[in-house]
Amino acid sequence: MQSHFALSKEIWRPKDPRRLPLDAFRRFINRKHKLDLKDYDDLHRYSVSDYTFWKDLWEYTHVIYSVPPEKIIAEGVMKEIPTWFPGARLNWAENMLCHDGDAIAVTAVRESGDIEEYSFRQLRIMVKDMASALRANGLKVGDRVAAILTNHIWVLVIALATSSIGAVFSCTATDMGVQGILDRYKQIQPKFVFTDTEVVYASKTFDLLPKVSQVARELVNFGLQNIVLLPSTKSGQYVPVRSDMKIPKSISLDGFLKTGEGDPLTFEQLPLSHPLFILYSSGTTGPPKCIVHSQGGIILQAKKEYVLGYGMTIHDAHFQYTTTGWMMWNSMINALMCGARIICYDGSPFSPDLRTFLKRLDALGATIFGTGPRFLAEMKAQGIEPLKLAPFNNLRSLFSTGAVLTAPMFEWTQNAFPDVYLISGSGGTDICSAFVSGVSTKPVYAGELQGKSLGMKIEVYDSNGKNIEDTGEPGELVCTRPHPSLPICFWNDPKGERLRKSYFEQFPGVWCQGDFVVKNPKTGGFIFLGRSDGVLNPSGVRMGTAEIYSVLERFSNVLDDTLCVGQRRPEDKDEQVLLFLKLRPGEKFTKSLVNDIKDTIRKNLSPRHVPAYIFPVEDIPYTVNNKKIEIAVKQIVSGSNMKPSGTVANPSSLQLYYKFRHLENLDEEGRVKEKAKL
Repeated sequence: MQSHFALSKEIWRPKDPRRLPLDAFRRFINRKHKLDLKDYDDLHRYSVSDYTFWKDLWEYTHVIYSVPPEKIIAEGVMKEIPTWFPGARLNWAENMLCHDGDAIAVTAVRESGDIEEYSFRQLRIMVKDMASALRANGLKVGDRVAAILTNHIWVLVIALATSSIGAVFSCTATDMGVQGILDRYKQIQPKFVFTDTEVVYASKTFDLLPKVSQVARELVNFGLQNIVLLPSTKSGQYVPVRSDMKIPKSISLDGFLKTGEGDPLTFEQLPLSHPLFILYSSGTTGPPKCIVHSQGGIILQAKKEYVLGYGMTIHDAHFQYTTTGWMMWNSMINALMCGARIICYDGSPFSPDLRTFLKRLDALGATIFGTGPRFLAEMKAQGIEPLKLAPFNNLRSLFSTGAVLTAPMFEWTQNAFPDVYLISGSGGTDICSAFVSGVSTKPVYAGELQGKSLGMKIEVYDSNGKNIEDTGEPGELVCTRPHPSLPICFWNDPKGERLRKSYFEQFPGVWCQGDFVVKNPKTGGFIFLGRSDGVLNPSGVRMGTAEIYSVLERFSNVLDDTLCVGQRRPEDKDEQVLLFLKLRPGEKFTKSLVNDIKDTIRKNLSPRHVPAYIFPVEDIPYTVNNKKIEIAVKQIVSGSNMKPSGTVANPSSLQLYYKFRHLENLDEEGRVKEKAKL
């Protein structure tokens, strides 16, 4: 059997670690506290042994505040989630808008290639005008503002204006279904909803007015005061609302802004624990959980990741490819506090084609580019050599998240961008930051996330709650010490009962992230093997789906996508593994392909990793945030009648899997036998 660490070879090393911001912070800690922390590992141990670390970070990164904290930490509403820096008063938007002048703050790019740029001064004026209109229409501290918008300038302006007043912002992408939107916004009851009315994606124009109409008619029963309609992202003109389509409480963006009274831009000073964003669990098998994040938690984690981790400055341009419904959009905004330029991209990276997108990435001068493994895999499958398209002289960091970046893809990406620091991180919506991520002063090993993030006391537990991280055995990723970016609550869960059940039930008092991981005892890096609830368990042996996907990448010229799940029906004595293959156009499913895949898995992993069945499938379900939906498929093939939520980007794909409950009725290619039809 292949070791988890067999492919973990060094592929990148920093040229001069002592010149990096992360190491400068280590020296600051040593001087301040008269310590002798020799390297990052020492610094991390200090960061999780003394809460003074968070005060050090506050001081070193110059958090903007009006009232200093009384102390670092105090007891919170839940014993698992303390109150940070009690007594302090600050505002997230003020920290984001700390720069002014004519330097470019935002480059907004459309799929068509149209570009608009906004200086820090212009951005502040737009935020001022939006905040004035919101105040004039009665928005107060603690009210909710929601959006159904693509990644363009206005969604950024609305979020900053909302925060400046002390209200709470929540957003979903425009491709979310009506039910998905209502499942979220009926819970949080926003006073205002801002929405696009017509958008362009993959060269297609989508009329959102029918969706907006349905959403508005429902939300007026849940406290909606106004739904603000934005112009078409295609024409810039307002789309006429048909007489037969009622959109109650609607007003145009121009009309809404005119209600403002010209108030100066002010920033409500609030505790660190004041709610800033509401994000949502994937909700693929039930109603989404409304995860409330604090302004202080977002600020401190962003300072740590952007100032220390990326070393971001006024000379940087941050291009995070994301929808507004993914936490990476919320994270991206934090580049503003460094004086960096944000590149907001509205559209598909594959339209007109991937090569055009990569040329744009270079032309826009991106220094830090964030994407996901699926984007990188498509580059590889298309045989794209990026340096033959553009020089990428500005690009210094590439960040991949959202799914497992396997060892082969690590190596391919590093070879494609040889001088770029390749980072893979994992944390997510739950904490709106990273548990494990890049460590700029350390080498990068193929397939490994470099190390534990500062302030995050990460361990690997077995099923009995024993720490096994140094054994090289896989287990549950847990965090055994509080940190500021823990969610302050779920919306409408005042006693924290649902939050505690979601994260602290499996190991009482210890945050369990739900990731199945293994730590390399030699390098200290982490390999992510899949979500714990999607872990394969044939014959009682647990293994991650990421191991299977990693091996299958060598078939990328044939396979467009894959999905691996465990099946255990009521009549089964043991779990068996099913592997589904989505073939590239023109490719055929053959017995020879199946045998090649099985032999490759057997050789590179072990005989027990070989799936019991391999079938072709026309489509694989994804969330609107571009994550494979293993859990719903696992439940379906195991006999559950589940109703897909609005977070499934392609809900009809789930119907393809119901027939696999009855394998005895299928032939080798997954077709229902004639006798079974009768």
